[in-house]
Parts: sequence; C-alpha cells; structure tokens
Amino acid sequence: MSDVDIRTEGRAGRITLTREKALNALTWDMVIQIEDALVKWRSDDAIALVIIDAAGPKAFCAGGDIAQIYATGTAGDYGPARRFWRDEYRLNAMIAGYDKPIVALMQGFVMGGGVGIGGHCSHRVVDDSTRVALPECGIGLVPDVGSTLLLARAPGRLGEFLGLTGYRMDAGDAVYAGFADVMIPQDAWPDLIAALCTDGDASAVQAAALPAPQSKLAAWRSDIDNVFAAGDLPGIRQQPAAVPPAPITNALDLMERNSPLSMACTLQIVRAVRADPTIHTALTHEFRYTFRSQQGSDLLEGIRAAIIDRDRSPKWRHTSWDVPADDIAALTAPLGPDALYPETSL
Repeated sequence: MSDVDIRTEGRAGRITLTREKALNALTWDMVIQIEDALVKWRSDDAIALVIIDAAGPKAFCAGGDIAQIYATGTAGDYGPARRFWRDEYRLNAMIAGYDKPIVALMQGFVMGGGVGIGGHCSHRVVDDSTRVALPECGIGLVPDVGSTLLLARAPGRLGEFLGLTGYRMDAGDAVYAGFADVMIPQDAWPDLIAALCTDGDASAVQAAALPAPQSKLAAWRSDIDNVFAAGDLPGIRQQPAAVPPAPITNALDLMERNSPLSMACTLQIVRAVRADPTIHTALTHEFRYTFRSQQGSDLLEGIRAAIIDRDRSPKWRHTSWDVPADDIAALTAPLGPDALYPETSL
C-alpha cells in the first residue's frame, strides 16, 4: 500500500498522507509521488485546486524519515540523503510557486518536512490540535525545507526564537507567526473539502474561518525581540542580572538541549534569508548545510540520541555556545558545482 493517496475528486486534486503509524513522516517515494501529481495537475484544466491532508488525528506530518538518513550516513553513504533533500527541496519550491491554489489541512504535529509540505501552500488551515514546530537544532540539523523563509518573514525576531528553540506553536501562534492562514475547527473540514471539490473555489477556505485564538507569541514579542536581536548565540544567552522574563527563561532552557553548532548556523541562515526573502534563497542556504551534514555536523549523533539509542544524551561537537566562525563557515559556505541552484548571486 502506498504511503500517499493521490486521486481527483470533482474540481480538486487530492493528496492524503497515509503513513499514519509513522506520524506521516515523509519518505523519498512520497516526495516523488506528490511532485508527479502536482506536475500533472498543473496543466489539467479540469483541476482548479489541490487539497493536501493527512490520515489520523496525531499528525499532518511530523518530519522526514531520519532513521534512513542515520542508516546510510553511518555506513558512509551520503548519496541517498543528499538525493532526498535535493528532491524534497524541489517539491517545496514547486508548492511555494504553484499556479493553482493549494489548500493544506494541518492537524496535530506539523514539524520539519511537514512545514515544507503545508507551510508554503496558498491556503493553510489549522485547528485546535495543531502544533507547528521546527525542532531540527535538537538533532543537529537546521530548519530546512524552505522554513527559513517563513522564519525570516515572521514578525520581529520570532524567526530566531522559533528556529533556535523548536517552540511548538498552537493555532493562534501559527497564524500570528505566518505559518498558517486561518483557523477552522476540524469537524468543519469534511464540508469544506466537499465544497472545494464541487466548486473548485478556494475562497471557501476564508468563508469557513473562525477568529484564531490569542497568540502567546504576540504577548511575548517585546521580550523576544529584545533578546533575539543579539548578534550571536553568546549575546542571546547573556541576560541582565535581574531574572529574565519567564518566556525567555523557557527559551534558553529549550536551547540548552540543542546542538550549539546547529543553532549558530541557523542564526546565520535565517538572517541571510531575511536579507533576500525568497524560497530559492532559503533552500540554497539550507542545502549548503544539509549536503554536508552527515559528515561535518552533529546530525548523526543527534539522531542516534533521539531515536536510535533514545538516551537523549547527545555528545555535541561544541560544549560552548561560542562556536568558532570557521566551523560555521565550513557548513554554510557555497557548494560550487554541488549547489542546489547556481550561487552566483548569493
């Protein structure tokens, strides 16, 4: 049985992630199938829009299949992961630039690769169960799949905060930070899908929307902006003698679990993308890191600690947040002929 159900219903192309037991985590085969469907529907006049949803209550998509990345990486075979990222990023860019509406219905966990599928759609729907996060620094990676574009566009310094902490956004936070567009209760989704399939009119999404819950991030913005505007990780960590506000204390606690190298590179990438906020810029910078990540970063150790041995005690390459500039450059410098896109302007 396929891990993604692709079909047409009325005026809509339907894509449903069906790898429910794995929280709909993306595999390479799923990426290729989704891409093939989008390519086909792009020129099909009978298809007015695309709907992407997922099976099960727990997750829209909780990321990519990192166990496979660990297996090939520890064997010294870096090709499969690089191919996966290259193809996945091509899909992310296609979704971001698609010339028909794409409606994403995102319940439960939306993390990593799930943000790459749902976060670039033209109409992004969340509900009370939704939890959006970019926890990549916790496994020695950086936020990728074009997510650094969303981070760069987030209000104030929320991009740095979200990328460095892996904070889980609820529906109100996701709408406020620009990772979702509308809040629609999940029990209204069947009627919404039926209307979209019948009429092919994406304006039904906005018509069904309810006011989003109040965002905690909005209430914390002032403190977050003050702290996460610092020039580097040590600057973010340095606090006044007085006790920092609770959200900042919690943020620093979350960051203590993460790879310092990943966080330092994330900070640099988000700010580089903010200077030129396009999907291609984001993917270009992200691919520089992911291409090298199985050899030169904390990724394999992070995956080992999180899902292989499950000891939750990774041995990061750096014990200090003061990561040498040369180590950051080694993972973020241009790739030359291996680049995702020509890098003449970056």
